[in-house]
Amino acid sequence: MHGLLRFGGSLLLASVSVQARGIPTIPLVDTDGKLSLSKISSIVVESQYAESTDTKGETLIPPSLRSFAQTFAEDLRGLHINVSCKTGVNASAGSIFLTLGEPGAYLDVAGRESAEGYSLSVSNDSIKIVGASPLGAWWATRTVLQQAILGNGTIPYGSFSDTPGWKTRGMMLDAGRHYYPPDFLIEMCAYMSFFKQNTFHVHLSDNLYNNIKIYSRERSLDLYARFRLWSDDDAVAGLNNYKNESYTREQFDEIQSACAARGVTILPEIEAPGHSLPFVQWKPELGLEDDLSLLNISHPETIPTMKTVWSTFLPWFHTKTVHIGADEYTSEVNDYNIFVNSMADHIHNEANKSIRIWGTFPPNYTDPGYINIYKNVSVQHWEFFEDNPLYDYILNNYTILNSDDTYYVVNKWSGSYPPQVNVSATFIGNPNTGGGLWYPYVFDAHNSSNNPTRDEPLVLGEIAPLWNDYGPNATVYSETFYAWRRGIPALADKQWGGNLAANEFDAILEELRTYIPGQNLERPIPSVTSTILDYSFDEGYPTGSAVSDRSGNGYDGNSDCSRTEKGSLLVKECTLTTPLLSKGRDYTLTLSFLLSSLGNTTDAMLISGLDSTLMLTPSITLFQGGNHYRLNSTLALNQRLDLSIIGRGNQTFARINNGTEEEFLTKMGINGERFEWGPMAIEAPVNKVGGENAGWRGEIYALKLKNVA
Repeated sequence: MHGLLRFGGSLLLASVSVQARGIPTIPLVDTDGKLSLSKISSIVVESQYAESTDTKGETLIPPSLRSFAQTFAEDLRGLHINVSCKTGVNASAGSIFLTLGEPGAYLDVAGRESAEGYSLSVSNDSIKIVGASPLGAWWATRTVLQQAILGNGTIPYGSFSDTPGWKTRGMMLDAGRHYYPPDFLIEMCAYMSFFKQNTFHVHLSDNLYNNIKIYSRERSLDLYARFRLWSDDDAVAGLNNYKNESYTREQFDEIQSACAARGVTILPEIEAPGHSLPFVQWKPELGLEDDLSLLNISHPETIPTMKTVWSTFLPWFHTKTVHIGADEYTSEVNDYNIFVNSMADHIHNEANKSIRIWGTFPPNYTDPGYINIYKNVSVQHWEFFEDNPLYDYILNNYTILNSDDTYYVVNKWSGSYPPQVNVSATFIGNPNTGGGLWYPYVFDAHNSSNNPTRDEPLVLGEIAPLWNDYGPNATVYSETFYAWRRGIPALADKQWGGNLAANEFDAILEELRTYIPGQNLERPIPSVTSTILDYSFDEGYPTGSAVSDRSGNGYDGNSDCSRTEKGSLLVKECTLTTPLLSKGRDYTLTLSFLLSSLGNTTDAMLISGLDSTLMLTPSITLFQGGNHYRLNSTLALNQRLDLSIIGRGNQTFARINNGTEEEFLTKMGINGERFEWGPMAIEAPVNKVGGENAGWRGEIYALKLKNVA
């Protein structure tokens, strides 16, 4: 796992004053007794079901019950609960017994069998989990972990059953306009899984807004546009020219497999015929003359080209449904519907997969010349000016997924949408919806006549999107996580059918978030005091390669740099290395040093880490995610300086000695019309100072890291 234990030290379970309900909420059991997980020494998987898998979900690579149990065992070990994992025929004292039951015992809101339901029984010496499938058993293990965290290592006695109300529960990430490394996607899956979301919709191609009122043809063809899959197949040669910000098949396989291991299916989207500038930059003849971001579907090569793209990448996708986009197309309706139906036929014939589209052109059964999309195409509703999901689709027997823009996020800045999920909207009832909480069947919180009944079987569930409208320099990876950090659990509760109240939510989440396994998205570092790391090279500091940490945390480092007579480290093609990698919000990182020369005036690296690098270009610069964030300040030569980098919430600052703080900002182009400045939340680089190619020489007097700003 990538959790707190990366840097050593013990991890203690917390106590919590709130009622231990969990996220999503679980049925409460009145009981006077509790089982301590310290009594658990093994996970036993019933032998006859050990290799069983869930065949009813969306993934084509479902883990076995044994595989889920092994991952659960790793998670428990991360909480210092050391368990073995084995097969057996029945439960025993000191064990968590995993088995399968009858799916008919677990029904969703529409009264259908759900493979994701489970029953949990806790006695004075053991726990029994019965899943409708291995995936159902997996969600039960999330309940066990949550209850142990909220109960200070104990779980109340009792039994209950729990089933999600809706089958599709998750988030969508715009990776077309902002690249995310594979590890980030995998860690996001772990975070989602902890709250029982099962779908991660990844939008793999897109472009910045093609402002046809301003842009020339040449400027449109040069606009930022990306297709994120990299293939060496000659059939798609030239489609993607950015391998270092794309996913190879091996990488995409790993992403899908790692997410499936935690019950989350990657749902891939290749966007066309709108938002299609990546394809038009590849083959300009396929674009509409009056808007190059739209495909000219009537061109004889357009549909064959998109079929070729899908034929190339369909073998990569381990899911029963794929998304073809089909969003915001403004040209001929019948051409659009012909395109959608052609792709539905091709993808079904080629790979036996279903397709999903964004709601764009609703069906019309009164015009005999109107071509409707097939009813086996599922529709993802996002805005009422595009469609009315109840009257346009559900009443015409189409399946519909709720992605209403009530829960849209546009990263960093937008004239319309917030930069974080509107969590409060999940808890505030509305008289028009009966005063109840929001759930996936609620498409319109202001007019209940636009909503189907709660048990409508054509409602698949809900996915909340995050868009990167202003491209890759607007945010760093972690800012996407923070846009979702509260939103994922809040939405997950209602997507499942839970009833968590607003006054419970933050207290429960605060207790849970520190211990979520399989991820390290907040980049915390355990520390006994506010000082995390303290390397001070004063007179009398011992010689040798070992570097002692004076913080009390034991984060000793090493260096191959020589010492000066004053005790400082002489940096000359040598390195000072700490055992730490990166520190997230909040922090103060101070480097006390003297800069004697710059061998590289545009690319000198002062200190680097897992996520970012502090550079001189020659101005003070933080580099992260392929982008430079520069200040106006430079550093004087041959003067001892204290350079502090300060991460305070969603802002990052630099300060030289005791001077005024200067903020790192990003400059975002708004649709070719103007610029907006936005704050940046950049992780502290805390791994390596100097190095053979660092591009500078000088002396280091001290390196300190605090967890306060």
